[in-house]
Amino acid sequence: MVRMIRESFAVVEPHSEEVAKFFYGMLFSLSPATREMFPANMEVQRSRLLRALVHVVQMVDRPDDLIPFLRQLGRDHRKFGVINVHYEAVGTALLSAVKKFAGAAWTPKVEMAWAEAYTLMARAMQEAADADNGPAYWHATVLDHQRVSWDLAVVRLQPDHPVNYRAGQYVSVETPQRKRLWRYYSPANAPREDGVIEFHIRSVDGGWVSRSVVGHTQAGDTWRIGPPMGRLSVDRTAGQDILMVAGGTGVAPMHAIIDEMAQWGDNPRVHLFYGGRTREDLYDLDNLQRIATTNPWLTVVPVLESDPGVRGVEQGTLADVVTRYGAWEDRDVLVCGSPAMIRSTVSRMLVAGTPLDRIKYDPFTLD
Repeated sequence: MVRMIRESFAVVEPHSEEVAKFFYGMLFSLSPATREMFPANMEVQRSRLLRALVHVVQMVDRPDDLIPFLRQLGRDHRKFGVINVHYEAVGTALLSAVKKFAGAAWTPKVEMAWAEAYTLMARAMQEAADADNGPAYWHATVLDHQRVSWDLAVVRLQPDHPVNYRAGQYVSVETPQRKRLWRYYSPANAPREDGVIEFHIRSVDGGWVSRSVVGHTQAGDTWRIGPPMGRLSVDRTAGQDILMVAGGTGVAPMHAIIDEMAQWGDNPRVHLFYGGRTREDLYDLDNLQRIATTNPWLTVVPVLESDPGVRGVEQGTLADVVTRYGAWEDRDVLVCGSPAMIRSTVSRMLVAGTPLDRIKYDPFTLD
């Protein structure tokens, strides 16, 4: 089953944009009520669908990783009002989309493999959603909006009830300025007793939500926050040293983990490579270096891609610099950044000899 799914998906993946358009067109035809769950502009949603599919196909032979991801996805989809009957329409639309673009690679056996895989996926998501008695989302009030630079803001929120996330996880958020446009962001702080959550949000080209948050969010705004997701975490009791690789605002979940670890005296060694194009992109560097001065287990290495005049930093891409140091085969590896940065870094590390089962990253952290 695994081989047939991967081989047929390899044929389909080059047509990813058309696949996503066909899938959503079919879904909305089969179940018109689902259209109201999504925004008018579907561009990001289509991209997110394909990233999820790629992630699932990569993990299809690793159920210990895949099932927790699907269960988190099922709990998260409760915020849309998804019910069990919708899963049938999604399955039909998905198989129809893959079949249309797989061409001659689509055979009765391949169809059976995809049908069996989707049945397992849907069951994991449904069971997790049905078993979760917590809220589908939380309301949170903006306490503070700090414009760090022209394209970056730090936003602090007070949820109406504690959001039970782990340091390193991410959540989906909806802002009042962009209804139904849910985006995923990682808290930049460890869970606090007062429940306050801090987000670091950079405005990106074409980013309807990020540009709105940076430019227009105000104290007193009410956001909605979805259930926590993601598998970036550190078990400080396991005795395993850590490598962190973060690009831009991908440093937020790393900062949250470091924030939590700094509350303890005994920790594994942590080596953080923090990268950007220019020195301005490393907006959190001073804070991280300040933490490192009082926590000898933490080493912070700044990396710049396009700012050769800056001293005291490594020059090059994160993929170049990290692998220049070696394979890191004895470390647990956490990677966060743009999809392109994650792809290039993970690929280069695998070539350098880093074991795949040592590397953790999440598919949705930056949209």
